[in-house]
Amino acid sequence: MSAEKQIYVLTDVSLITCIVQRGLADAIVNAATEAGAQGGTVYFAKGYGVRERLGSLGMAIEADKEVIMIVVSDEQADRVFERIYNTARLSTPGMGIMYITRLEKAATYIPPEVVKNLEMKKGGGQ
Repeated sequence: MSAEKQIYVLTDVSLITCIVQRGLADAIVNAATEAGAQGGTVYFAKGYGVRERLGSLGMAIEADKEVIMIVVSDEQADRVFERIYNTARLSTPGMGIMYITRLEKAATYIPPEVVKNLEMKKGGGQ
């Protein structure tokens, strides 16, 4: 029988999702980590719809996409979001889309020293 472990639930976190043309994910994840994110998850997808409309303007929009998902603390969200936006050149038509989803709760491994610091802050000691 294994001993039960304490689950530490994170509540002040958001998920940044960015969908871009294939080949941009590495640069985006690097920019996000430079802005304070811990890392990201990347997977491949195929886009439909917009390609045909923008293609009529003479722009070649690739159907193959990369989806980048990054969980960040709420205090980091705006900084990481802006860095990703600029790195992905999302102000350019057809480059992609990005959005933030507020997470009710998340759980992952938290190093004991971080837990100790959080408990000290919560208790008023520093």
